[in-house]
Amino acid sequence: MHYREVESTREFLLRLETGGDWRTEIEEFADLEGIDAAWFQAMGAVQDAEVWFYDQEDQEYQSVTFDEPLEVAACVGNVADLDGERFAHTHAVLSRRSGQALAGHLNAATVFAGEVHLRAFDEPLERAHHEPTDLDLWL
Repeated sequence: MHYREVESTREFLLRLETGGDWRTEIEEFADLEGIDAAWFQAMGAVQDAEVWFYDQEDQEYQSVTFDEPLEVAACVGNVADLDGERFAHTHAVLSRRSGQALAGHLNAATVFAGEVHLRAFDEPLERAHHEPTDLDLWL
């Protein structure tokens, strides 16, 4: 198990811009505020979405695109350094009009409305290649 103690230094409430990209909006905010480590939760709605599923056997992401309005019923993630840039690792549960849930790694989505609670930490988080999973995980 890999762990560390962190202290929350600042907290923010964000309203994402309609028409922006969900993950990019969070990354740009982290750049603006100089945040190198954070945890966030969010809710809202998107106009479309690209969701990734990591195939553990093939060790590759599989992409599924939804070109339809979706509710963001739940969204969690963190901000960390990945190859010298701030990266918002984002997972979401999305809901169709029928109530059917879709979930996974939210790679991209066009914001209709989004509200985010973000807690920033003093100690930076850095991602690096983890050989057993072929993923970029915290050091």
